[in-house]
This record gives sequence, C-alpha cells and structure tokens, in this order.
Amino acid sequence: MFPTRKARVLLSTLTLALLLSLAGPVQGQSASIGADVFSRYVWRGTDFGESMAVQPALTLGFGALEVGAWGSYSVSASGAGANENDIWATYTVTASNGASFSFGFTDYYFPGPGAEGFFVTDAHTLELSASFTGPESFPISLYAGRMSRNDPDNSLYLEASVPVSAFEEVDLSLTAGMVAGESDFYGTEGTAFVNLGITASKDLVITDDFAVPMSVSYIVNANRLEDDGHMDHEHDHGPDPDRAFLVFGFSLSP
Repeated sequence: MFPTRKARVLLSTLTLALLLSLAGPVQGQSASIGADVFSRYVWRGTDFGESMAVQPALTLGFGALEVGAWGSYSVSASGAGANENDIWATYTVTASNGASFSFGFTDYYFPGPGAEGFFVTDAHTLELSASFTGPESFPISLYAGRMSRNDPDNSLYLEASVPVSAFEEVDLSLTAGMVAGESDFYGTEGTAFVNLGITASKDLVITDDFAVPMSVSYIVNANRLEDDGHMDHEHDHGPDPDRAFLVFGFSLSP
C-alpha cells in the first residue's frame, strides 16, 4: 500500500534532514538539543493538559535553513491527551541592518493515549507561517500563521511582541496574539484576542559558565466566547475562552 500524501511529506522532510546531516561540514551547520519545563503548557491562550509539562527540542541548522522536532509531554497522566510531537522547518533571510524574515511550516501531531497513528493523514494539522524580527534599533517581532490542514476555517493567527527595557535586572516583553476571524480551532466567533501577555525573564547563574534561563508569564485569553461545544474534552486541548494564566518555566541545554 502506498503512503498517504501527508506521510510522503513527513518522510521527505526527515529524509532531507538526514541527507543534509550526512553531506559533511557546510557553512552554518549546527545542531542543538534542550528542554523546557513549564508549570503549564499554554499555547496561544489555551492550556494544554492542565498539568506541568516537559518540552524537549532537537534543532538542526544548515545555513539559513533550520529543521527540527519539538514536543510537550504532561507530567500528569490525566493530561496525557494533550501530548504533542511536532516537526517544523524554517528558512530565514537576514538583512544587512540585522532584521530578518522567516518562512516555514509546522506539522502538529498529538500522540496522546488512543490517538491515531503517526502516518494517518487526519492525525496531523499543518500550519504555514511567516515572521519578521526587527533590528536592534526597532526590536519588534511579528508572526502570521495559517492552518492549512484539518482546519476547515483555515484559521489565521497574528502575533506581535516587543521587549520592554524599563527594568535593568529583568527582561520584559509584551505579546498580543489574535485570531483573524471565526475559527472552531481557536474557539472564536470572529476576530478576537486570544493571547495577551507579559513575560519577565532572567538567568539563574549557577556557575561562571552555566546559567539557567527562567521566566514567568501572565497570559490572558480575551475571547469572550462561552463553552458551546467547541471544547475538545476528549483530547484535553480545546480552546480556553475568557481565561487567565500565570506560568513559570525554565530551560536546560548543554
């Protein structure tokens, strides 16, 4: 039996990464591993799993191209329905003033208990994205992502974030994320802000050569939609309208 189109795309991505990694040293070639630990996994204003989560990551870089795998796994068995294992790729173009433009895709897969197999097409949701990061003189970040697979609304998510330099010892950033239109995926009846937040971050210095990045985020999902059937209780990662979160996390990497 021939693999589905989605399976072919996934296999092609993995094959490309493998071939590039075996091609020998090239300019800009890199590899990194790490993991984040968060008190809650809150993604675009929705709590996934209602539990502390561990989020491992593997990234391979080949010049302007990066490919990687990212996951989130609940430490509580009751939150395992929100487990996530994504494959992504981005291509970044950097201007002479330090600004950069990135284009990419993310394949979302949720391997919770009883979930469909990895090579089942309907088990995946695909997002195409574009982002802009400003130079040091104008350090704003902009992101646009449109769902193009397993989302009949083809939901469009827009986000802007900017650092705040009012405090010397703690880095602050402000984020505003919205869904541009009706979306069953995000639980919106029209355009709505689902991800308004402020994040404070600081490194916890352990030794002269090792520090642990730590952060606390206050996040508000300002969408006023009530729970009317959009909530995905079975898989424990449905929309969270009109809800606020306070999330603590830290990162570990060699």
